[in-house]
Amino acid sequence: MDIIFYHPTFDFHYWKAQLEKTLPGATVRQWEEGDRHPADYALVWEPPVEMLKGRPLKAVFALGAGVDSILKKLQAHPEMLAESTSLFRLEDTGMGEQMQEYAVSQVLHWFRRFDDYHAQKLQARWEPLDAYNKEDFTIGILGAGVLGSKVAQTLQAWGFPIRCWSRSRKSWPGVKSFAGQTELAGFLSGTRVLINLLPHTPETVGLINAERLGHLPEGSYLINLARGVHVVEDDLLQALESGKLKGAMLDVFSREPLDPQSPLWAHPRVAMTPHVAAVTRPPEAIAFIARTIAGLENGEEVTGRVDRERGY
Repeated sequence: MDIIFYHPTFDFHYWKAQLEKTLPGATVRQWEEGDRHPADYALVWEPPVEMLKGRPLKAVFALGAGVDSILKKLQAHPEMLAESTSLFRLEDTGMGEQMQEYAVSQVLHWFRRFDDYHAQKLQARWEPLDAYNKEDFTIGILGAGVLGSKVAQTLQAWGFPIRCWSRSRKSWPGVKSFAGQTELAGFLSGTRVLINLLPHTPETVGLINAERLGHLPEGSYLINLARGVHVVEDDLLQALESGKLKGAMLDVFSREPLDPQSPLWAHPRVAMTPHVAAVTRPPEAIAFIARTIAGLENGEEVTGRVDRERGY
């Protein structure tokens, strides 16, 4: 079996060695411009159109949790990928654990009022503050996929009330599920900490806007771990200035790197990281890809296949 590989930063030689070790009989090559030799599978991240265009492939694997960059190119170049070619995204592969770490650390930071104590420290103020109650600190998770379920499970262990919102209703033990547009306002109105883990689809772009933020209780918080395009940044800033939001933790932005002139950099109640909440871990990713390819070759049921119409 022949596998072609393209990633702008990954160490190809490591991936080649590990994939060929894990998939006996496989030959892995790095795609280069002009390569039209046959291949069975492609492993890619933001691939050039010419890499996939007109190439008969059994499947394409996106080397990350999202496939929005591929789907965006497909809109402009539908000939890039045949309808018969399956598109896969990485399922968890270590990302769930990283999202858990990120979400728990930030939720506890706010719950224990470390943001307030830091502000007092800057003013040289020594003043114990009233503690928050967990029953008043409901966590609402936008997006109820694999990563959302992992984050919910970990936060439950800390005793926080958990709710989720998604297209279809979920039945997670101990988690209140909201579904569809008609239940979104109700989901938001009882959420103290909003964690965004939505997929990037046309329907979710700009979903976190002034109207939706307005449904949150006064003094709420936002953690964005999904995509920057989900949040209307001007509306976020207005919500922070009005006090509707007490704080925001942002890992993703509408433009990356974030413009040095963006007011988000200097805002005292905005914390940020440079899109590192969950990165692809090569050993776990390789194990998932090898297991999935073996399953496809044997005609078995596999997971991670993307529904192109839904976008995930």
